[in-house]
Order: sequence, then structure tokens, then C-alpha cells
Amino acid sequence: MDGGSGLNIMYAKTLDAMGIDRVHIRPTREPFHGIVPRKQAMMLGQIDLPITFRGSSNYRTETLTFEVVGFHETYHATLGRPCYEKFMAIPNYTYLKLKMLGLGRAITVGTTFQCAYECDVEYYDHATTIVASGELAATRKEVTE
Repeated sequence: MDGGSGLNIMYAKTLDAMGIDRVHIRPTREPFHGIVPRKQAMMLGQIDLPITFRGSSNYRTETLTFEVVGFHETYHATLGRPCYEKFMAIPNYTYLKLKMLGLGRAITVGTTFQCAYECDVEYYDHATTIVASGELAATRKEVTE
């Protein structure tokens, strides 16, 4: 969940893990900003996927458009404001919950604080690896020039 993001992002590795062939990605040449500091990122394209929240008795399914990116990330996908608007969902970041209307009842999707902590640790390890790599040094050099 990222209410500050104007995009729904799907990572190419996630599509591969789901068994979705990359021929379904619609090519696009539009860059986006805010992922890599002071640089634009190019996406592989866009894909429309049906997304369902909850189970068989109380559920909600909508088709979302995802921007598919090829770089590594610790998440499977990022649901941004377009997802919230389509599902008319309300995020609560304090309690790590997402609420939306289902078949006559509210659907609450959430996680545990332990899971959130483990994701943060994995993200920290990933960021530390990038800092230690030559990639950051090259970006820093480019920015200073």
C-alpha cells in the first residue's frame, strides 16, 4: 500500500512467478520519476490484471492497470492511489489495514506488525546492498556533475 504513489507498480519477477507471459505487457515509452533519486525510470510497459480482495462469500474484484518495471524490489507489487480509487478503499497506515466495500459488508485486508517489520528489515538490507554497490557511486557522480 502506498497512498503517496500515483501508480500501481508490478515487478517483472512477480509476473514471472505468477506464470504470466511477458507478451501480455503493452509496451510504453513513458518514463516515471521518484523511484531512483534525480533520475527517470523506464518501465517495461503496462498490463491489466483482475485483482480480488478476500474470499468466496465476501469479495470484490476489479481490473487494475499496473506499470511493469524490470528492476529489483523487495515487494511483489505496489498498490497506489489508482487502486484505492477503483476499489474506493480507505487505508489505515497505523493499523496496517485497508478497508473497502464488498458484497454488502466491509472487507478488511491487513497484515501483522511482525510481517511489516520483516519487510522493513528486508528492504533495509536491500538498500544497504545498493549503497555498497557501484550503482550508487555512479548515480552520485552523475548527480554532482
